Amino acid sequence: MKTILHKANTRGHANHGWLDTHHSFSFAGYYDPERMNFGALRVLNDDVVVEGRGFGTHPHDNMEIISIPLSGDLEHKDSMGNTTVIREGDVQVMSAGTGILHSEFNKNHDKEVRFLQIWVIPNERNVTPRYDQISIRDVARKNEFYQILSSDQDDQGVWIYQNAWFHLGDFEKGMKQSYEVKLRTNGVYIFVLEGELAINGQILFKRDGLGVWDTDILDVEAKEDTKLLLMEVPMT
Repeated sequence: MKTILHKANTRGHANHGWLDTHHSFSFAGYYDPERMNFGALRVLNDDVVVEGRGFGTHPHDNMEIISIPLSGDLEHKDSMGNTTVIREGDVQVMSAGTGILHSEFNKNHDKEVRFLQIWVIPNERNVTPRYDQISIRDVARKNEFYQILSSDQDDQGVWIYQNAWFHLGDFEKGMKQSYEVKLRTNGVYIFVLEGELAINGQILFKRDGLGVWDTDILDVEAKEDTKLLLMEVPMT
């Protein structure tokens, strides 16, 4: 088993006034040649947008873009004609493919919005752009992993053009759970949203990230009440 640890306080950081953002991997003004990606996982941004502000219309292409709100309401508009709002308990996905324009704004004028923006390198280029969002409230389970993303449009959660699977976990203190890696050539990146946990003995705290590969199973133990995002992605 191989691992790489990214402590929360080693992430890239920028505060633009309207946007306070932390980057687990190189992004925009933050560049570290040792932290370009974890396999197909290219971007993991932890964003806070102040009241009524946001990202103006901008382009993307040939990237799978996943947004997971942690609190507040995020309004999305795109060149395919979609105008939607995503909230905590929702997951949004865009396959940018041949090209898409979109904007993201804090819907509210009285509270900030917090969300994760995640980019995954696709296994198909120049696909027709696609948008989807779902509520994951009905599939949420306490003290076990529940799937929110996969490579199969008929599977649970949203789907993307990549052999990837995302799971959320909401564990009470003392709970233990195992995760079996679906593809032996994949790795798993664990991102702690809240709490404290141990992954195969490695202690992680809030906003720490741990990449693990060359293993078939991960053993998770919640040292405190803990929420985490687990992202399984190809390593090549």
